[in-house]
Amino acid sequence: MHKRRLFLKGLGAGASSIFFCNCCYAQEISINRSLSTKWDTGGVDAGNDPTLSHRHPLAGTKRKPFKYQGNVVKVIDTHAHCFFPEAVALAGKGFNVNAAVKGGPEHYIPISAQEVINRRIENMDAKGVDMEVLSVNTFWYSKELELTKEICRINNTNLADLCQAYPMRFAAFGSIATQYPELAVEQLTELMKNPCFKGVAIQANVAGVEHSDAKFHPIWAKAEELGAVLFIHPQSTPQLAQRFKGNGWISNVIGNPLDTTIALQHLIYEGILDKFPTLKILAAHGGGFLPANAPRMDHSCFVSPGSCNPNIVLKKTPSEYLKQIYFDSLVFTPENLMHLVNQVGASQVVVGTDSPIPWEEFPVDHVLKTSITNAQRAAILGFNAAKLLRI
Repeated sequence: MHKRRLFLKGLGAGASSIFFCNCCYAQEISINRSLSTKWDTGGVDAGNDPTLSHRHPLAGTKRKPFKYQGNVVKVIDTHAHCFFPEAVALAGKGFNVNAAVKGGPEHYIPISAQEVINRRIENMDAKGVDMEVLSVNTFWYSKELELTKEICRINNTNLADLCQAYPMRFAAFGSIATQYPELAVEQLTELMKNPCFKGVAIQANVAGVEHSDAKFHPIWAKAEELGAVLFIHPQSTPQLAQRFKGNGWISNVIGNPLDTTIALQHLIYEGILDKFPTLKILAAHGGGFLPANAPRMDHSCFVSPGSCNPNIVLKKTPSEYLKQIYFDSLVFTPENLMHLVNQVGASQVVVGTDSPIPWEEFPVDHVLKTSITNAQRAAILGFNAAKLLRI
């Protein structure tokens, strides 16, 4: 893929207000003022609200690196998001792309916005993150072919530009049209020719269709062939929208982990991980609820044989498949992280923060506070991701 510069619609003469240096207090005020101008996303983005802007509490400092056996461990955040205004504008009015959450405006890091990128890197330094693997949450699965193709093109062009401009700070999971498997295979093949891309980001289902559906098999076969990582990220469980109403944003708190849990269970129970045994899958948010209750799967077909397909004979007990899936560390407490390590193995866990949304602002400390060995800490902080993503 050739490197291109994408100049965003609607910035025009006002673009100059975005670029400031944050060397001192007065200039910091200028930066904050620049965020008071919304990105031109066609009015379709609830998160495109300057009042939601969020900065790391230690921004301006750099966390002391973690060393293992005398060497600095390169901390790789595999779960970091971004959006590009021109692509979001194609979503269409009434389509909510980015939720109204803290850090919403910081999703926008087009290559043309130097100061915005600088602030993303400043936040990374404060967290102790050396590299983010950027991904765009899908919003194109319901779109027609040509529109989907254009959205993915804009995303992938911007992602490539960012990674090429900052090769030590950014890598990427590309965007593909999963709902059009033939096109998705072509996109995946092209993306993996560019070393910036380590795989692709996909939703936990495709407009309600599970990944285990046979029509998606060509995508998984190509990903396995190319060694491309499939980063599975949820977007709630809309079938339960009525029950999610009320206080607490449970459409995210419960809906997101549940979405991932369902996706992984289908991949296991339907034999997809037997059919594609070397497929590289990375599950967001610690794999949802699955690792916490995985052994329950091992009893299901014994207890209720009528609920299981006799034509699907798994090569392993269901819970064993977790050891061939990768999980991010976004599980919030050292106790939860230690349980995840005990369940799936330290070799299967990598750092994830959900940047720029401030779910986890101290990812290195989160790992270091967990009662595991220094070798396991080093693996989770960087070694596992470097091996998985060929960094």
